[in-house]
Amino acid sequence: MTTRLSLIAAALCLAPVAALAAGNHAGGHPMAIGMAAHHKPSRTVEVTMRETEDGAYVFEPADLAFTPGETVRLHIVNAGETEHEFVMDTPHAITEHKALMEKFPEMEHDDPNAVRLGPGEEADILWTFGEAGAFAFACLLPGHYEAGMHGTLDVK
Repeated sequence: MTTRLSLIAAALCLAPVAALAAGNHAGGHPMAIGMAAHHKPSRTVEVTMRETEDGAYVFEPADLAFTPGETVRLHIVNAGETEHEFVMDTPHAITEHKALMEKFPEMEHDDPNAVRLGPGEEADILWTFGEAGAFAFACLLPGHYEAGMHGTLDVK
C-alpha cells in the first residue's frame, strides 16, 4: 500500500513535466507558423538530416520558403548515424524548447510540427503554413543545435 501511494505521489509531482513534454501545440491546434494539414499538399519538400565528416550536424536544405496558405508535405529523412529531430516553430519557441530539451533530453514529442527519427528512418509532416513571417527549424537534442543543426523557414 505504501509503495502504491509513493508511486501516485511521484506521478502527481511529474504531471507538470509530462504536460510540458507533450508540447503546447499537440493535436494540430493552430499556431503562428500554421497547422497540421487536413487536405492534399501542393508539393513535397525533402529535408535530409545528417552528420558531416568534419563533425557538423546539418539539415539539407538549411533554408526553406513557403507562401501563406500553402500546404506541403515535408518528407524528413535521417541519413545520419545518430538520432535527430526536426522541429519547426517561431525562433522564440525554438529557443524555449531547446532549453527544455537540455533539462529533459529524453522528452517525447507529440506535436504535429515535429518528428524524431533514428538513423535511416523517414517521416512526413503535412503542413499548411499560416501567416507570413520568419520562422525556424532545428534539431533540439542536446548539442545538435550547437553543432549546426538549425535552419530558417520563411513564409512570404
